[in-house]
Amino acid sequence: MGLHPLEFSECYLDSPGFRDKIKVHEAELDKTNRFIKELYKDGKNLINATKQLGMAQRKFAQCLGEFQFEYIGDAKTDDEKCIDESLQEFSIFLKNLEDQRELMMRNITETLMKPMEKFRKDHLGVVRAERKKYEKETEKYYSSLEKLLNMSARKKEPQLQEADIQVDGMRQHFQEESLDYVCKLQEIQERKKFECVEPMLAFFQTVFTFYHQGFELANDFDHYKRALQINIQNTRNRFEGTRSEVNDLMKKIREAPQEYRQTTPISCEGYLYVQEKRPPPFGSSWVKRYCTFVKEQKILHMVTFDQRSGGKIGETESVTLKSCLRKTTDMLDRRFCLDLDITDRPGTVLTVQALSEDDHKFWMQAMGGKEPIGHYLGRTLSKERGIDAQLDDVGLDFMKNSISAIETRGINDQGLYRVVGVSSRVQKLLSLMIDEKSNEVDLSTSEDWDVKTITSALKLYLRSLPEPLMTYGLYKEFISLAKGGSPESRIQAVHCLVHNLPEKNRQVLGLLMKHLANVAAHSKQNLMTEANLGVVFGPTLMRPQEETVAAIMDLKFQNIVVEILIEQNEKIFADAPESCPLSPDAPAFSAPTRLSKKQSRQNRPLAVYNPQALDIQNVGDSSNLATDETSMGSNESVSSQSSSASASETPTERSDHPPPKTGFSPGSHSRAIGALFSTPGTSGENQSSATSDKEKPDDNVTSRKAKAVYPCEAEHDSELSFQVGAIFNAVTQSREPGWLEGELEGKRGLIPENYVEFL
Repeated sequence: MGLHPLEFSECYLDSPGFRDKIKVHEAELDKTNRFIKELYKDGKNLINATKQLGMAQRKFAQCLGEFQFEYIGDAKTDDEKCIDESLQEFSIFLKNLEDQRELMMRNITETLMKPMEKFRKDHLGVVRAERKKYEKETEKYYSSLEKLLNMSARKKEPQLQEADIQVDGMRQHFQEESLDYVCKLQEIQERKKFECVEPMLAFFQTVFTFYHQGFELANDFDHYKRALQINIQNTRNRFEGTRSEVNDLMKKIREAPQEYRQTTPISCEGYLYVQEKRPPPFGSSWVKRYCTFVKEQKILHMVTFDQRSGGKIGETESVTLKSCLRKTTDMLDRRFCLDLDITDRPGTVLTVQALSEDDHKFWMQAMGGKEPIGHYLGRTLSKERGIDAQLDDVGLDFMKNSISAIETRGINDQGLYRVVGVSSRVQKLLSLMIDEKSNEVDLSTSEDWDVKTITSALKLYLRSLPEPLMTYGLYKEFISLAKGGSPESRIQAVHCLVHNLPEKNRQVLGLLMKHLANVAAHSKQNLMTEANLGVVFGPTLMRPQEETVAAIMDLKFQNIVVEILIEQNEKIFADAPESCPLSPDAPAFSAPTRLSKKQSRQNRPLAVYNPQALDIQNVGDSSNLATDETSMGSNESVSSQSSSASASETPTERSDHPPPKTGFSPGSHSRAIGALFSTPGTSGENQSSATSDKEKPDDNVTSRKAKAVYPCEAEHDSELSFQVGAIFNAVTQSREPGWLEGELEGKRGLIPENYVEFL
């Protein structure tokens, strides 16, 4: 488990656990600060002590190898794993350079030293100053609070009101300082990953430039460098999205903190002052305790804790509550008091004091007192929506209309979906198309609405649905699968979960993913790769029911799920998987029962290709290097077989392998994808018209049916093009060894025998 997320709601509780979490974050930043200082010192040695170059480089490499980034949450993305491992990779590489003695250190001041020191001073230094300010505000607020609570209730009302206003102002100021400090702590924890690694990457590039054999070494390092750049950029993009969501949540909590106060149906918690009676003549004293009330068992747990010293005093004390009554000021010269009748202490009444009138009402309701229940309890996640968006035919028509317009008018626009339209125009368009149920406007031809307004309206429609398109119920399962497993298992798990979605949701999601795959196919022009689209659409299609910092930290995993949906949309939305867990709670997604058969086929047919992977190849998007290596599956073996296969195969060879699909470059494949693949059930409309073989089956052969288990594109006039799941009629053995003849959509032609299975 990494660092715990710091929830903004805890700033208002200021619990012991919350303070412990802050200490852990502060300690981690201190460790990072020491690491950067050490790195800076070692870098200076490399510059100023050329004679000690070998020793300095080994020390520098050791410093890198021993440091490891901590992360917020319970899992890391693949990009974060690569970033975390990057320092170890750098360390190994430096040791190799030292062994070879081929490298010389030049110009590292600008590429490494200054950025790292700037980060330490501008960011880590600011956090240290914020820490002192936070500690000062803590001392100031709690001192004033104690003075207020000790004030006599018999004082004049104006004096009491003035004191209340003064402390409320200090409380608000303290809580705002706490919110800002918590936000800064978590921001710097996320920022340090790329802020520390990017200068290192620049440093290595500089080293290669000035070394005698730098060119050859740079070529060896180039693949890892490009992959790491992608990891850093993906992490940076996710950081920007996460920071925006965190800031929005902080604003919501700042505007209505009571709505976000941590409370559950079974317990509530907060600080209370407990009266401890002493024998005469010592009277009584009031001790501040952090209290947790378990509603079902009516047990109150109390622990003494001092925020200023950060220490816990004594053991936890637990009592069972019988009843709760409000204590009036004519009976006790203190406000906000409650009398608790304790069952395990017959005849004993425990008097406690809340921190404010609102806090008093909160405890009264939680403990079942007679004070009227406040209406602020129970957090409501429903948002005020000016637009009644529903997942109905009207909404589906709007999406189709919008997608058609975007692909017709703006598929190559730079920053498509990232560049937003004017808010008022976006609202107006969506209101016109959804609320008024007026889909008469053809956005493909209308000049009244620009492309960025249409894309923003499409996103707003999806965000305005009563429930996210990928549903609350499957949110945890989608996030869980993105946190672990191999890329292949993730794809299979997403495939299974998508087919657990309601039919309407799956239909709309499939329509959207097919469109986004088309957008990504034009990423050379619009710069919107699968990763970039994942950042944009992750929070739009998936979100938890409860907004917390921990949930926001899972945004990066939402993006991963959407990337998989875009890259593998043809496979995921074509047919339901043949084997899945019996329930979403199953520990793992089992492989299809036909997996071994598929594996045996993958080594044989040359015509099998992955349309998503080929499309990515055509675009030249290096942001999916890691994914491509796995998502293409047997593509590597396919290409190697294809390159070595002879055009003059013998009939015997053709019985083992379908004929090589020569003449198709990655570019031509990607251009053919739009024609080859469509939504399920319409494959016949999109198939190649090149098939012209009209041979009829022999009259003496019984008609049989077969089903396609792989997609195939015709490369000869005698062949048929088809998708997975296509049904062939009148299938007979061909005179060509290894081939069948069959009919599909009124056309007859050759079919690779190992591409189908008989029904």
